[in-house]
Amino acid sequence: MPRPNRGAYLRFIRERGLYYVQWSEAGTIRKRSTGSADSREAEAFLARFIVERQRAERPAGPRDPGSFPIAEVLDFYGTEHAPITAAPERIAYAMIPLLEYWNDSMVGDIVPETCRAYGRWRERAPATIRRELSTLRSALNFAVVNGRLTRAPHVELPEKPEGKDRWLTKSEAARLLNAARTGRADVRLYLPLFIMLALYTGQRKGALLALRWPQVNLETRRIDFNPPGARRTSKRKVKGQPIPDRLFTALRLAKQRGSDLGYVIHDKGKQVKDIGDSKGGSFGSACARAGLDDVSPHVLRHTCGTWMAQRGVSLHEIGGWLGHSDTRTTELYAHHHPDFMETARRAADRR
Repeated sequence: MPRPNRGAYLRFIRERGLYYVQWSEAGTIRKRSTGSADSREAEAFLARFIVERQRAERPAGPRDPGSFPIAEVLDFYGTEHAPITAAPERIAYAMIPLLEYWNDSMVGDIVPETCRAYGRWRERAPATIRRELSTLRSALNFAVVNGRLTRAPHVELPEKPEGKDRWLTKSEAARLLNAARTGRADVRLYLPLFIMLALYTGQRKGALLALRWPQVNLETRRIDFNPPGARRTSKRKVKGQPIPDRLFTALRLAKQRGSDLGYVIHDKGKQVKDIGDSKGGSFGSACARAGLDDVSPHVLRHTCGTWMAQRGVSLHEIGGWLGHSDTRTTELYAHHHPDFMETARRAADRR
């Protein structure tokens, strides 16, 4: 009985002082130099070699779901699509548990029951599971569009959870700002400004952390959250938003401490990539000192819209300020507006 082919493996050839990849092909032993005597570098070379061989052996044309590994679909999506998205790290985080769970399963194994089983295995909030399975669905559709897969099976998602209507009162916002000003010396230089920007502009965390001074025009008192050349996403960003008086004063003082070309939110000139949302982080610690245990940076955005609605600002203007569609603005803020359904009430009274 013939011995099974063990596949490609590493072999150190002492007389040459290098690791070689060795494998059997049509009964003949073949070798390829890794060009390195370091075991880690050689292992990385072997991994690339195996992937290249698998790609070369793949049948041409789109494949049936029953013969297409889920890991390969995710690898293709992560390699070809994720790098050109606005937030590739979010795709990467979602792919880690997906790869762990589906392991060596085929695309044909994706059915509603296995999707529900993933949710039970994951033991996370429905919103997290929904986001991860949405990544799987996007990867499948990407493979179909690019001619790798004949069809994409249905990926069942958990019900979309209702958003929390959490917003800060004026006293809570003041406590948070005061707490941000009493933290570590380095954090005190940027965290209060981040909170003020979020409360006054209502923009998302990512847009605020990516904001550079060339986007802030203190002469015309406008902020452009769509920098030239930036990739457009489904998250609308406001262009030419007016700067309120108190925020203008804070920005003018902050610019005196920073570079004209640098980031508005920075730590010694370097971009602040993580505002520290989690417990123990800079933002999380400020929330704890302020006695706010259920506040995230997104709550500041929702607070901005809620305060505007409570002051009677039209829903259309609120949508323009936040970069929302009219439908989304109505869904989130109409019930805070003093005139909510007033026209309908008057029409009912006339009847």
